[in-house]
Amino acid sequence: MQTSPLGLPVRGARHPRVNTHPPYVDSYGPEAIELAQIAGLFLDPWQQDSLTLMLAIGEDGKFTCLECAEILGRQNGKSAILEARVLAGMILLGEKLIIWTAHEVKTALELFGRLGQLFEALEKAGVLEPGDIKVSSGNGYHGFLRRSTGQRIKFIARSKGSGRGFSGDVVIVDEAYAYTRAQQDALMPTMSARTVTGNPQIIYASSPPLDGESGEVLYALRERGESGTDPSLLWRDWGLAGDLDNLDKIDLGSPANWAATNPALGIRITVKWIQDTEYRAMSPAGFARERLCIWPVQIKAEGGPISPELWRDLADKDSRRVGDVAFGVAIAKNRRYAAIAVCGRRADGLLHWEIIAHAPGTHWLVKRLVKLRKKHDPVAIAIDARGPAASVIAALNKVGIREPEDPDQPQRGDLAVTSGADMGAAFGLFVDAAVQLAARHRDQLQLSNALAGATVREIGDGAQAWGRKGSAEISCLEAVTLATWALDTRAHLLVEDGPPNLW
Repeated sequence: MQTSPLGLPVRGARHPRVNTHPPYVDSYGPEAIELAQIAGLFLDPWQQDSLTLMLAIGEDGKFTCLECAEILGRQNGKSAILEARVLAGMILLGEKLIIWTAHEVKTALELFGRLGQLFEALEKAGVLEPGDIKVSSGNGYHGFLRRSTGQRIKFIARSKGSGRGFSGDVVIVDEAYAYTRAQQDALMPTMSARTVTGNPQIIYASSPPLDGESGEVLYALRERGESGTDPSLLWRDWGLAGDLDNLDKIDLGSPANWAATNPALGIRITVKWIQDTEYRAMSPAGFARERLCIWPVQIKAEGGPISPELWRDLADKDSRRVGDVAFGVAIAKNRRYAAIAVCGRRADGLLHWEIIAHAPGTHWLVKRLVKLRKKHDPVAIAIDARGPAASVIAALNKVGIREPEDPDQPQRGDLAVTSGADMGAAFGLFVDAAVQLAARHRDQLQLSNALAGATVREIGDGAQAWGRKGSAEISCLEAVTLATWALDTRAHLLVEDGPPNLW
């Protein structure tokens, strides 16, 4: 038995702090546990509890938990539960299609390899006929096909905006901290029909969200799970109560807290490793999240001046601009993404908003802007002097994209670098165009998501701007706002006595 620094025995807890689920009359859990043992997968008692609840059934013979979530720190053994669940689905329950999704390709491949070893063990034990399980692969996935029944398992790495390809009898959402609302919204309708003809289930496995601005699906699940009243959700959260903003109230160095949040302590995780390595080497917030499974405080957008209903009214997937254009450039505050947007005029006089590029990193920005400038001859390329994109101004200067020598006589293609006051004006122009129905956008998901997750900040004298702090990833929104300002200030298209639905 391991001991704490005080010499007291320490062993991981068997039950999570929050464990809510609907009532049930029976479970396939015992059979699934026995099958896993035959394959050489021996589940800890807490893992057996989780699997039993996942496979619990009601009087109608269907799963009582249509959704199951296990929220737990790394290296405790979440994946073993999922592996046992998949074996049960293939061998005991006859589930036709099991989808296992992960955030990263390497995770999906690792899980694929481990499951292959378990199938080999079942063949050697005589549970499966030799050669019955065949490795299969396709566009974007690796998996297995059971020849005798036609059952399939697919391992898929989630991509941005994906979700529609995940539909199956069972869908496992591994690394759910990176699972997006868009993916969830695409998945749920595809699963609905299976509730009539089958016995579907969605399983989420994850540590807490990386920060308060992401993990929207997990936060929503937590709210449902902690209520204890959801009729079809299994919610198991091993994390300590509290949040990452108030760690002064939590004893991070307490072996009792380590045990409460890590059921594998004394089995796969040692007290010595936590004490001598993780606790000393990691930041307090990192240790609290990764080892004690403490959640960050969720940051919710409070709703801006453009309602979802209004934004939908402005959507026109066939929108086309004619004549002059201006570009806006923005980089996300964490620098993981950058965006280029265009603003122009349509044939009917309305503004046209469009995202030209939205991609990871910043290395591609300058080269892309050079090509766009040469091809489209914009009236200006706008960048916020106080934003993250200010870092590329020097690189743009080196390739000949500069601020005008005479501010009163700018040349086409010059930089338009904003001041704080300019950002307030840009925000006002963008919002006014939307509210007055004077613009159309092409209903691009990344722009709509940015607007939905944006907050507004005060910048003095009653002016406002988009707020990076507390917002989601809003580089697309900032870019199109800057492009709107650049078109207005550089092309001088503002018409004082124009039609009432313009400006």
